[in-house]
Amino acid sequence: RQLHTPTNILLLSLGVSDFFVGLLLMPLEVCKFTFCWFLGDAMCVLFCYLINTILSASIWNIVLISVDRYVAICYPLHYPTRISLVRVRYCVCLCWFCASSCSFFYPKDELIQPGRYKSCTGECKFIISYIVGTFDLIINFILPVTTIIVLYMRVFVVAVSQARAMRSHITVVTFHSVKPGTKKSELKAARTLGVLVVVYLMCYCPYYCYSLVDVNLPNTSYASFFFYLFYFNSCLNPLIYALFYPWFRKAVKIIVTLQI
Repeated sequence: RQLHTPTNILLLSLGVSDFFVGLLLMPLEVCKFTFCWFLGDAMCVLFCYLINTILSASIWNIVLISVDRYVAICYPLHYPTRISLVRVRYCVCLCWFCASSCSFFYPKDELIQPGRYKSCTGECKFIISYIVGTFDLIINFILPVTTIIVLYMRVFVVAVSQARAMRSHITVVTFHSVKPGTKKSELKAARTLGVLVVVYLMCYCPYYCYSLVDVNLPNTSYASFFFYLFYFNSCLNPLIYALFYPWFRKAVKIIVTLQI
């Protein structure tokens, strides 16, 4: 019951999207690039739809988590009223609905005529137009990255100022130097926020930077490498957002060992 919080609902949604990346996308990606595609044209269209839906939902779940942490740190007194369980549930449902709805634009041509772009039997190939590629670049990269960086920079500034204020108060009471403590707090805040932002950028920047040069990236020889970078971000998300917390590890241990 202690885990039933707005933040953990967002973590659950992120966990679901990352779980589907490992359960569905990675095996199908291996099948597409390593073996002959034997699942047919309809499954190829569905695979394209699933890629965009799950990855888009994962990206915007990270944005929702950044908004949640921004409000929690910058406006702690207003957090219970602004971030409620009902609002978070609505936001999560809206995130998945928008991701699934927008993903219809990607395989639009394939839905009209499945297999129209493949050159031989046993191939799963889809083409993204310039307009759809630009839309994807803005919605799934520029807008989320800008939002995350701006919010986390604001969180970092507030966290550092709060740490300095607390250290200054301790100094007045105990007459001790605060420089080492303040530096440690700043480094800790910078390290935590830096990991969150850098991992996201490392996994998504290569694909979208290359897509600026070649819109037809999904059908190039580099596609598998960039897609697996996407999937690698889903592997790291559980470590960054969950397993770093001792209370979360303790709760998982209790559940796994059937002590609940």
